[in-house]
Amino acid sequence: MTRHIPGLHATRQDCEGLFEGLFLVRVDRAFYRWRPQKPFLSLRLVVLEPETLKGRFITGRLYCTDRALWKLNWFLRDFAYDPELLSRDQVDETLNGRSYQNLEAFAPEAEWDELWCETVGRKQEEGSGDDL
Repeated sequence: MTRHIPGLHATRQDCEGLFEGLFLVRVDRAFYRWRPQKPFLSLRLVVLEPETLKGRFITGRLYCTDRALWKLNWFLRDFAYDPELLSRDQVDETLNGRSYQNLEAFAPEAEWDELWCETVGRKQEEGSGDDL
């Protein structure tokens, strides 16, 4: 099996495929991947906002090790996961994506406007013209 790593052969990094910033997303697919040392939940997210990236996909993973379960729990609660399944330590599975991106933080959709405006304002103060 081979893995495609965009930009591996180039001396400069192509920023076209990179995602950075805040995104309003919908969970499209989730799949549990068992590994002896680091099992993880593979995620495929569909970008809803910003409008310029609407419909694009972000794939990522959330580790399911003892030390990382807090982040998985946080993610599931913020994406309104079924509390009954969560209380029974159960996660529904669907098909997974093929490449992964670390997910650093989550927030409910209700906080999107506040977080988006705060981040854009902070970047403008730092002198960055890029809103993403």
